[in-house]
Amino acid sequence: MPSRRLEVLTGLLYFLTHVTSVAAVFLYGGSTTDPTEALAGRTSVLLGAALEILLALGVTGTGITIFALLRRRSSVVGAGYLALRTLEASVILVGVVVLLPIVALPATTAAPPLSSEISTALKAVHGWTFLVGPGLMVPFHTALLAGWLWRTRLAPRWIAALGIVGGPLVGLANLAVMFGLPQAAAAAVPVFAWEISWAVWLVAKGLRIPATQAA
Repeated sequence: MPSRRLEVLTGLLYFLTHVTSVAAVFLYGGSTTDPTEALAGRTSVLLGAALEILLALGVTGTGITIFALLRRRSSVVGAGYLALRTLEASVILVGVVVLLPIVALPATTAAPPLSSEISTALKAVHGWTFLVGPGLMVPFHTALLAGWLWRTRLAPRWIAALGIVGGPLVGLANLAVMFGLPQAAAAAVPVFAWEISWAVWLVAKGLRIPATQAA
């Protein structure tokens, strides 16, 4: 695939990850952040799970396309980004699998015979997968890619700076949550701005990679 098409595809995959992740939370009813609250209805949760599967595919997809774009300029950065994104997607899928038994069994519409204690435990596991997966993997692959972009200047430095600052910031915020401190939602703003601006840049402009080095 020509490099320009890869850049556009990568940007679109970033947008896919944001749309699916936000929509899934709403479909779950927002209750996965608190295991003591009830989930939304069966259909809504199943749709949310389907979106999280798309999210995992989109996350992995960005890893594949970034690797394809970078392999001739920095195979280490490209491979590292792909590995971290794949790990993130794997943890997301684990979260989907542990949540589904609360509302459904395969090939039936019958309610699963789970006690409220088991359901609460499964929701707690889902919450931990969100924290460990996107919460603690994003800082590493963000800092890796943003740092490389800062050095190479293949994207505006202000975009790279958002990732360099936002990655560690959201990582520290999620570590704080892990150890029982309140969640600081504002800490996610820079990393969100990094991914959106990076996606827009890829779609609108793309990297300035010479044709002889393009994937």
